[in-house]
Order: sequence, then C-alpha cells, then structure tokens
Amino acid sequence: MGILLTGADEVAGAGAGGGLITMFLVYALMFGAIWFFLMRPQSKEKKRVAAMLAALEIGDVVLTTSGFYGVVIDMKDDMVIVEFGSNKNCRIPMEKAAISRVEKAGEGKA
Repeated sequence: MGILLTGADEVAGAGAGGGLITMFLVYALMFGAIWFFLMRPQSKEKKRVAAMLAALEIGDVVLTTSGFYGVVIDMKDDMVIVEFGSNKNCRIPMEKAAISRVEKAGEGKA
C-alpha cells in the first residue's frame, strides 16, 4: 500500500540507484572476463618463453621461428650462434627471441 501512496518521481529515483550499481557490476564482470580469457594466458606464455630462454645452454637443440632445427654452439647476452645441418659449416648468429622451442641436449624425443 505504501508504494501506491508514493509519487512516481520517488519510485524512479530509487530504481536509478539500483541501475547504476547493476551497470557497474556488469562492467566489472566484463573486464574480469576479458582479463581472464585474454590477458592472463598471454602473460603466462610470456613467462614460459622467458624461462625457456633463460635455461638455454650450449649444446641444446633449438627450433627457430622460421622452422629450422639447429644446435646452439655459442651464446652471448641476447645473441646465440646456431649450427645448422650435418656438415658443421653453417653457423648463423641470431637473437634469442628467434627461438621458439628448446630440446635439452641429454633428452631424447618420447
């Protein structure tokens, strides 16, 4: 009975406050979903690649981003010298960022 006695302006004002909170919650949920599905996996992948390159050693077999397999024969700060092929004469210096996968020297393929 109390709602019938109140004016239309008071009812509309009460609903507007609830709509603002609902809108804020919807935006917060959307931002959380974007972070969880897009940003979080990307940061985890960056950490994985950084750890892989930090553990890189001489003698490891690497796969470059261009698809070539080679063996690391020398390392500097952000550069590596990779030996390609079986003739041992093809040695190419490249950045560590060009390495997409590392297989440790002592490990065999399963």
